[in-house]
Amino acid sequence: MPKRLLIIAHAPSRNTERLRDAVIGGARSPEVEDVEVEALSPFVTTPEHVLAAQAVILGTTENLGYMSGALKDFFDRCYYPLLERAQGMPYALYIRAGHDGTGTRRGVETIVTGLRWRAIREPLICRGEWREDFIDEGRELGMFVAAGLDVGAI
Repeated sequence: MPKRLLIIAHAPSRNTERLRDAVIGGARSPEVEDVEVEALSPFVTTPEHVLAAQAVILGTTENLGYMSGALKDFFDRCYYPLLERAQGMPYALYIRAGHDGTGTRRGVETIVTGLRWRAIREPLICRGEWREDFIDEGRELGMFVAAGLDVGAI
């Protein structure tokens, strides 16, 4: 039975769509054989989506030094339904930060710590002006998580 990777990503601009798509593309890499990837907007993600997954990648923009309202909406709706049911969920985080991403990272980590999720790597923080190498970094993140799930390392 294939494992399931859920990508919950807010992508309000063309560049953040490209970053999200790179993460998805990496996760669906041909080298990854036994992982189904589902990518959803935070606005439509439900606790059931999370509970059906074995790992989650969270993607957000930095908005006023915090996570996007879309990702915050997901946590507002799903925190309590997931609190006792998704402990230990492996997750990774990427942030498209116009500045430094510190407040965004802290905000997300505070919430996932309360959920008792476990980070499987340091967050990918794409800081400053848009750079094309963000695409490669996103692809690597997606592949890292999916491959780890595929071989049972996550």
